[in-house]
Formats: sequence, C-alpha cells, structure tokens
Amino acid sequence: MSHSVIAEELDLLAKVSGLLAELPEAKTASEAPIVRELERLREVILSGDEAKDISALSEQYHHQAAVLAQLRNAGGAAQVDRKNPYFAHLRLHEDDRERDLCLGRTTCIERGVRIVDWRDAPISKIFYSYRQGDQYDEEIAGRERIGLVTARRTVRIENGVLQRVQAPEGDFLPDADDLGGWQCTKVEVPKLGGGEGIALRAFALGEGVSRRLGTLDDERSMRVDKRLPEITGLIDPDQFELITHGAPGFLVIRGAAGSGKTTVALHRVAYLAFSDPRIDSPETMVVVFSRALQNFVSHVLPSLGLGHVQVVGFPEWALEQRRWHFRQLPAAQREDTPALIQRIKLHPFLGVALTEYIEKHPAEARAVQAIDDWATVLRESEFLEEVAERVAPGVFSAAEIAKFVGWHRERLDEVFAALQGEPDAVGELDPEDDALLLRAWQLRVGPLRGRNKKTLALRHLVVDEVQDFAPIEIQLLLGSIAENASITLAGDTQQHVMTQSGFTSWSDFFRLVGISGTEIETLRVAYRSSRQIVDFSASLLGDLLEDDGPPDAPREGPPVELFRFADRGACVGFLADALHELARSEPLASVAILTPSRAISSMYFEGLERSDIPRLRWVQDHDFSFSAGVEVAEVEQVKGLEFDYVILVDVEAGLYPDSPESRRRLHVGATRAIHQLWLTSLTRPSPLVEGVWQG
Repeated sequence: MSHSVIAEELDLLAKVSGLLAELPEAKTASEAPIVRELERLREVILSGDEAKDISALSEQYHHQAAVLAQLRNAGGAAQVDRKNPYFAHLRLHEDDRERDLCLGRTTCIERGVRIVDWRDAPISKIFYSYRQGDQYDEEIAGRERIGLVTARRTVRIENGVLQRVQAPEGDFLPDADDLGGWQCTKVEVPKLGGGEGIALRAFALGEGVSRRLGTLDDERSMRVDKRLPEITGLIDPDQFELITHGAPGFLVIRGAAGSGKTTVALHRVAYLAFSDPRIDSPETMVVVFSRALQNFVSHVLPSLGLGHVQVVGFPEWALEQRRWHFRQLPAAQREDTPALIQRIKLHPFLGVALTEYIEKHPAEARAVQAIDDWATVLRESEFLEEVAERVAPGVFSAAEIAKFVGWHRERLDEVFAALQGEPDAVGELDPEDDALLLRAWQLRVGPLRGRNKKTLALRHLVVDEVQDFAPIEIQLLLGSIAENASITLAGDTQQHVMTQSGFTSWSDFFRLVGISGTEIETLRVAYRSSRQIVDFSASLLGDLLEDDGPPDAPREGPPVELFRFADRGACVGFLADALHELARSEPLASVAILTPSRAISSMYFEGLERSDIPRLRWVQDHDFSFSAGVEVAEVEQVKGLEFDYVILVDVEAGLYPDSPESRRRLHVGATRAIHQLWLTSLTRPSPLVEGVWQG
C-alpha cells in the first residue's frame, strides 16, 4: 500500500542522506553554527543592553560553549552516523511556514540538514512534551517559539534504509509480499522492548489444558529484532522531565516493573554528560547488585554515547575497595556464612552500632584502628543487644546476638592468627564484612582513596534497584561522592528479593541513610508488560502492593495462563513442543524459563536439552546472552531484565508459600514478560496463584 506518511519519510531520508553525502566528514558534526551563536551571544552580553536578561543570556552562552567543547573533545565519534542519522522527525509550523527537524545522537545543522542531539533540551522538549496536532509555546535559544506540531514520528533507519515508521496515522513496516510496498497496522503504545512477529498466542492449546487469568485481545505486532531498542525516541514527558533534572543533589525514582526507572537513570547520565563532558568519565559510577544487570547496563551505555562511565556490581566493587584499603587483611572470602550472620551484618542496627562506637572512642585515624573498631563491635554482646533493642526492638533475640558474637570470636581469632603469620592459620572474611570495614574507614580515617591515592569523589552516582541494598552499603556509596554531586537512586520496594538485606519502606530508608526529607518521583506507567500481566502481577503482591495501587498499563495482550501436569516429564514434553513451534514461527523471540531453585533449573535444562530446543542456555551465574533463544534461570537472577515470553515453572504451594518473600519473587518473575506469561504446576498450585486462578 502507499501512504503519504511513507512518501514523506522516504523523501526526507533521501534529502538528508544526499546532503550528508555532500558534506566533508568533519562537517557532519559542524561547529560553525555553534561558533556563530557564541559570537552573537557574546556581543549582546557585552553591549550592556539593560533590556536584555543578561543572566539568561549567560546561561545560554555557557550551554553552547559546553556543546562546542564536547564536539571538539569527541572528535570523529560525534559525527552523524550516515547509516542511521536520526530516530525521530518533527514538522513544525511557525510564522506561516513549515520546517522539518530530526532528532538523533549528534547535532548537524548545515546546508539544509537539521539534525539535533536529543539531549539539547530546548528544542527536543517539543518532541518529548507535545504530540502531533498540539500547539506549543516555548522559549528556545532566548526567544519565544509559538507554533503547531504538524508531524511527530519515530523512525527506524538501518544501513541508510527506512525500516519502520511509527506515527499517529499508523505503524508502517515494509510489506514482505510486495517489494517496495508497506503495511500499515493499528498504532501500538510505544514499548521498551518486544518479541518478534504476531504474538496473539504463542502456541496452540489443547481443550481443557489451560485456565485463563486474563482476557484475550486482538493480534499485536511486535518488534522483529533483539538488539537494543531505540528507546530514546519513546521517552514520555514524565520520563523526560526526570532525565533533564540537572540540579545537583538527589533524584529518587520510584516506579513499578517496566516503568522505565533504569532507562531514565541511564539517560540522565547521558543528558548531564552532554552539558558537562566530565560526567562521561570514571568519576561517574552506575552501581547495580546483579552481574546480569551490570552486563546489560554495560551494553546500553555506549549506545548513549557514554564510553568511560564505571558500571560496577556492588559486591565486586566493595571487595576490590576493601582489598585496596586493607591490604593487610586476608583477601579470601568465606562462601558458607550462615544466614543469621548475614542478616545481622546487613541490618541497619549494626551500622548504627559501628557509628556510635567510633564516635564514642576517639583514636588515631589509621587503617589498623578501623580494623580494631570493626572487630570490637562484632564481639561486644551487651553493646549489640542494647543498640538492637533500641533501633530494631524484637527483631533479634539475645540468643541470636550471642550466637553472632560467638561466631565472630572464633572467626576473628583465625583472621588475627593469619595476620601474625602463624603457620596453618587460615583467615577468611564474610562478603558482608567489606561494606562494614569500608564504612569504618570512612568514619575513622576519612574518605576512600583511589589508586592514585587521591580522595574518591564521584561527580555522579547512579544506584539501580536500590531496594536490594543494605542502608550501610548506600551510606558507603554516598560517602564517596564529591561536593555538589548529582545522585540518582532508582528502585521499587515491591521488587525486593534480597532477603538478607535491603528495605521495604522508603521513609525508613531515608531516615537510616540520613537523607530524610528527600522527595520521591514516581513513574506510573508500566510500558514493558501488557495490562493482563500487570494486573496479575499486582494481584500476587496482595497487601504488599503500594498504596497508589497497580500502575497504568496501556497495552493489551494475551491472557496469563496456568498449566497443571502430573509430573515434570509431562511438563517438559509440553514445553518442548511449544518451544519448537515458537522457534519455527518466531526465531528471534526471547524466552525465559524461571525456576525456584538451581536444582530445578538443572532438571528443566537437561530435559529440554534432550528435546533439541534450539539456542537453549542454562544461566548459572547471571551470564545472560541478551539474544534470541530460551534461557533457563532462577527467578532471583532476572531482576531488571525482560523477555518476550516468560514461563514460571513449578509454581507450587511447597515452593511458593503465602509469604512476603514468595509474593515478591513471583512478582519479579512475572513482570519480566513483555507480552505473554505462562505458569506451570506439578502438584497443588501456590495459594498466591490458585486464588486468582479460581477467581
């Protein structure tokens, strides 16, 4: 079919490509317009015209100077990618004339090419804040701009070829049956990711096999590729406001699964780096808790033009810092720490005890003294009991505190024996000791130090999935930021699955880390999953659902379904048939089979491996591939990730009892699904699922 939208976009792409081809390579990231604007602003400022807002003009001058510096520092990397020059197209009607403006990753305004970097907030605000047909009134480059958005479209260009156009008139894709033709489907709500092809129901179902937990909707077209989606063009106005929050200090983002918390946090780094290129450096650190999320973020940042930001998993970072600051202590970590010891070490009261002890016992600011502080606190029964009862009454009994102290008297004797060089002495530290020791350093010695012996002072800090961090770990990170640094904390207490640490109340968290009074920005739209999945996931939480209720979910999808089997073999056979069919119909789809434990993961993997499922992988240490295929993993490993299809297996009463932990684990697993969610059970289904199923 032909359509004026496609004709216009093809003409625009041909024009832009032709103009870019005529420009020398250096001109595709032209400095000339910026230099001219700087000269104009300088003349106005120096004129002393009292009618002009000199403060506003100065701000514009410094912004343009920062843009020019970034272009010059970036060199060739800042040039327009001629194979993918832009991802969005605006047509604006102003002063009785229309002009086309494209949004990309690099600014190029030269000889008729009008491509602006999306991070250049003044003009890109029109794209993110207005829709096609809207009137706008904005101050841009020092003057008021009033006009009408006559076209607002998101495009996908690959190797210089137009592959997709999303506009209010429709979602346009090349017609596979008509060379040069295009298909127009019903407009879909923008999403951050998706599967391939048509996803009405992934598999044919036998009569009586399934029970529906949602409603069936019409066919939905999904993305065909498994690469990083062009999410920059899909940011909504609320997300854009948070991204462009440039002031120093805290930005706390709360949002349900799939609402774009991580997207906003990472894009905010890119936005800040646009105005201050020093942000794209090791002085910016993105901290996550899981290795899978660390790998994912490490792949995302380069696509945002960020090549030097640190992305660290907190446990690995803390271990490295502890070994650097306390080189005299044993490097080895214990792998069999009892759960009670972990719970107490990560509980807020122990951080309070450490702080109070150091404040009450003045001593030399030396590493050896910080070690003594840490070791003393861990062995003081009466002191720990008093602080625990005051800070967390009733949480730990005297017997549990005594067991904790007894454990450490033995373990610390081993550590100090190793320090004194005694033969056969083996000293190991618990992983939780890293944060405690480093916090003791901060309280006793001062700020942490980098490899160059200079103070560790971060310009920008991002902590993702903050609800899984212990307060002392956040205090440690906050103690490593520079004055006037910007901090982005993103999290959702409903996804708290780290049972030994973390928090479930924002107010308690702010109080414990000493940033009370901080406001929380809430993202209310869940873009990842369909309404059926979001509603089901919210029902899993029960009383744990936050007061403002489930998030908005604008996209419809297939029903959530539960399948029951007599034994695991039958379940594996059913899944194998379904996955083979999916591989034939949607070879680029991603599927996660999520299990309650490593042992169960092994059984499902081995069964499906025997079934010759293509591209089957067993994820054993957060080593997700982020590509098409079927990945088997425990629920705890998938925090922050997403898949086209999710199958939660063995959702049974014995494995998922009615407890807060089970509710959150199932909620996290369910909300990984983009458009279809299945559950299976071998015996009696979990009461968390059975109640909804019977309803």
